[in-house]
Amino acid sequence: MAEHYLDNSATTVTSDAAAKKALFMMTNEYGNPSSLHKKGLSAELEIEKAREIVASSLAVDSSDVYFTSGSTESNNTVVFGVAEAKKRTGKKVVTTAIEHSSTMEACKKLENDGYDVTYIAPDENGEITPFAFYDAVDSDTVLVCAMAVNNETGYVLDIERIAKMVKRKNPDVHFHCDGVQAYGKMVLKPKKWGVDSMCVSSHKVHGPKGVGALYIKKGARVLPLLYGGEQQKKVRPGTECAPLIASFAVAVSEFDIVKNAEHVRTLKDYMLTELEKIECVTINSRSDAIPYVLNISVKGIKSETMLHHLESDGIYVSSSSACAKGKRSYVLKALNLHDDLIDSSLRVSFSKYNVKEDVDAFLKSLKNGIDTLAKAK
Repeated sequence: MAEHYLDNSATTVTSDAAAKKALFMMTNEYGNPSSLHKKGLSAELEIEKAREIVASSLAVDSSDVYFTSGSTESNNTVVFGVAEAKKRTGKKVVTTAIEHSSTMEACKKLENDGYDVTYIAPDENGEITPFAFYDAVDSDTVLVCAMAVNNETGYVLDIERIAKMVKRKNPDVHFHCDGVQAYGKMVLKPKKWGVDSMCVSSHKVHGPKGVGALYIKKGARVLPLLYGGEQQKKVRPGTECAPLIASFAVAVSEFDIVKNAEHVRTLKDYMLTELEKIECVTINSRSDAIPYVLNISVKGIKSETMLHHLESDGIYVSSSSACAKGKRSYVLKALNLHDDLIDSSLRVSFSKYNVKEDVDAFLKSLKNGIDTLAKAK
């Protein structure tokens, strides 16, 4: 049976070149990057080359890029690291009600520890505007977190304007952006935009799992989450995983943002045209969402039921964020969607490797599922 993978917001297939690089590093340049001998130096040089590649992709200085295990570690590092660094300045944090769970849960932990956390929900138009952040920030605010693209709906936040509005209200606020779902799909320029920190992840861009990068603006104070070792200026100590880092850099070097976005938009537009012909399907994503993500609901059929039907035909999508592990989506709840729509939601997410045949297979199986599953009730 042919596979049709349409769950790229959860993870992507590792590109051949990236996978080969990881194997090469594990079998040839396997030295500890901190070792002083030739083998260690070779591994260190690979890491520094990778740092430059990732930095270039974000238009930042390589000295401001730190490798982590991924976005969860990066987001936690910033949330807790900034809160601790600025604990004498204030105890208010502003974020959105649609952030990734690694930011959301970290903010909830701060809230339990006595911080005042404001969660900005989408307005009646489904938007989170820069003015909402401006209104929420005050003199006691130490940290603002906003994702560039929502992982469940593809909603795009205007990070540049939000950063400017936040800094206008309180110049001392640390502004953090989760750039994971936007990375490789749209141009990100955190330094130019006035963003103090931004995280990205390898496995969302056809690199391996277990590695990501965190940009921290020079001069921004973020206390480390981990301790032990002199690596990466003690911001992220511990022996760097050179194979994953080098592999990640290869995936980044393969970016073609414009070409890939055009390809994916063609697929999404075609899917939308066909879905709009199906009466029981509701489109949950906004028309201006990033082309890589499409959230829909199939009236009367639970997400899990439809997921298993699609899977039986070799088609892979999801119902919400993979990190939610089947729980009802708080993102769709924040959008004020009815529970029936939330419980029947599906997220289709594309990559540069998807083709029209993937869309056709999904549509065929979906229609068949609507007919057969509805009759079985």
